[in-house]
Amino acid sequence: MRRTLMLVGVISLAVVTSAHAQQSRWSIELDAGAAIPTQNLAGADLQTGMGFGTNVRFRLQPHLSAYAGWEWHHFTTDQLVARDDVDVEDTGYSFGLRFEHPLVGRTLGWVRAGGIGNHIELENDGGDEIGDTKHGLGFELGGGLTLPLRERLALTPGVRYRSLSRDLEVGAATRSSTLSYVQVGMGVAWTF
Repeated sequence: MRRTLMLVGVISLAVVTSAHAQQSRWSIELDAGAAIPTQNLAGADLQTGMGFGTNVRFRLQPHLSAYAGWEWHHFTTDQLVARDDVDVEDTGYSFGLRFEHPLVGRTLGWVRAGGIGNHIELENDGGDEIGDTKHGLGFELGGGLTLPLRERLALTPGVRYRSLSRDLEVGAATRSSTLSYVQVGMGVAWTF
């Protein structure tokens, strides 16, 4: 009798835990990766950079979630200001929708589309700010996989294209510029 009660308890706990995981509507994701420029910024070549960020997702429907987060990406160039290496930082917020669907086994495929509310900041070798575009709206598109590690923990490799057009002041000159890049990264997502 004791073993039967223990077995029923374990099975009940497994069912409740499984049902709770399926009903969880919230998740948080941390990601990092390489940022590969797709064009010049105000006439300057950018070197491949890096970045990281985090986002929170809320499941609206079984395969559709809304997301919002914060990200930072860093590039360098020696062509924006004469005789100076310049750090170019793209910092701000992301928001949009993410569609996720089963592919094979427990592996899911995802695509996402949304906006970014970012600004481009320039810093010289000494770390002094020499330009800031102020925040403006851009967009992002991406896709990848969700590879479950445990019940609520997964790896989320992906590729995203991001673009932001702003007026960039460098010295006395104002230049219309677009920062666009492909981010190839790896994330870790936790559902709660």
